[in-house]
Amino acid sequence: MSKIASDTAMVMAAGMGKRMRPLTAAMPKPMVRVAGKPLIDHALDRLADGGVQRAVVNVHYLADALEAHVLERKTPSVVISDERDALLETGGGLIKAQHSLPDPFFCLNADNIWLDGPRSAFHDLSARWNPDEMDALLLLVSHARAENFSGKGDFHMDPLGRLKRRSSGRIAPFIYTGIQLVSKRLLRDAPEGRFSTNILWNRAMEEGRLYGLSFTGMWYEVGTPDAIAPTEDALRRG
Repeated sequence: MSKIASDTAMVMAAGMGKRMRPLTAAMPKPMVRVAGKPLIDHALDRLADGGVQRAVVNVHYLADALEAHVLERKTPSVVISDERDALLETGGGLIKAQHSLPDPFFCLNADNIWLDGPRSAFHDLSARWNPDEMDALLLLVSHARAENFSGKGDFHMDPLGRLKRRSSGRIAPFIYTGIQLVSKRLLRDAPEGRFSTNILWNRAMEEGRLYGLSFTGMWYEVGTPDAIAPTEDALRRG
């Protein structure tokens, strides 16, 4: 199997999980169980299966329970990025953790569930990665490969793989899975404090350095309690 581009992933697990209420009234969203195990274990198991050896997990909401759970793991080994004092959103979370991250690094949301295609998502991203051209490579799915998703999509992709955002009121063919491969160049001259990764993506897009890759597997949107049962049914079907 081909070598993956990084041995480390940032796992974004600090959010409040408001759309998953009432389940998140007493537990962080990454601890909500789907198909017999917490959401974050689905993500961490995929990292381990793909050969990613180390995960940097940020924590904020109900952090003690989440930290205790993930630190029990041996593979991947887990390092905590502590955001208990202030929730920093996705961009701020990356900046806080950057000294624990190599160049490049994978990044994924803790609530991701997916089934790989012919090879793992991390090997797909690695095979496409070109640091001379890219600040970030986003894993995207078509609407047909996105279960439980009812939105309008996120991105258009040109023949070279460069991305532009969906125009207001229009439908875009690709949905961001929450999984990406990131150069630390993306993090340069970042704002301080709390901000979204969208700010960094927008700059990369303007410079022609934000790329996408169409995923060959299946991806499951698990944003609300109503999505849990359909996701479990789909996973049983394989």
